[in-house]
Amino acid sequence: MTTVPSAPIRLLIVDDHPVVRDGLVAILHQSEPDIEVVGEAGDGLEAVTAWRTLRPTVTIMDLQLPGQPGVEAIAAIRREDPDARVLVLTTFDGDADIQRALEAGARGYLLKNMRRATLIEAVRAVAAGNRYLPPAAAARLVEAMESERLTPRELDVLRLLAEGQRNREIADELGLAEPTVKIHVNNLLRKLQVKDRTEAAMVALRRGIIHMQP
Repeated sequence: MTTVPSAPIRLLIVDDHPVVRDGLVAILHQSEPDIEVVGEAGDGLEAVTAWRTLRPTVTIMDLQLPGQPGVEAIAAIRREDPDARVLVLTTFDGDADIQRALEAGARGYLLKNMRRATLIEAVRAVAAGNRYLPPAAAARLVEAMESERLTPRELDVLRLLAEGQRNREIADELGLAEPTVKIHVNNLLRKLQVKDRTEAAMVALRRGIIHMQP
């Protein structure tokens, strides 16, 4: 059973949508007497600065942020304090998203369609120094761990492939020989266990291996 800290839980909320931050304040700060929202941030760089100033008990962090992605902000915070406690709250549900966030140092991972009680439970668990990963997220993390990793160059090729570029265009973009790009594409198809380029792009987007820029 998770032990609830006796001191107030001080929260920093990081999300680029003010309406989401307002909703979290209403759920947590206004309804839970031992939870206090001490700060808000709307992008990754602002999040790191706010964390450095406020030193909250828990930082609730979105992953899709302007300026600096959430994963990079988590890693930056954890470099300054390996004991910093970050709870991810996002719409990204891919196994690769979950794995990257946890590897960066997040202590918990929730989707934004969670129930109010689940959010409060997760905040208390992370504040107490525990990890919080719902069963669905845990199952997807296992999927990520069982999958063969893509190299940085394969990820570069995959992003351009997903944009619809052909091998010649990818080669020109990355400064590679076209036969080298073909080798990378074949490796991608094998590692993603797909039959063609279109399916590779679809699987990569579904799993959160890559994200298309809005």
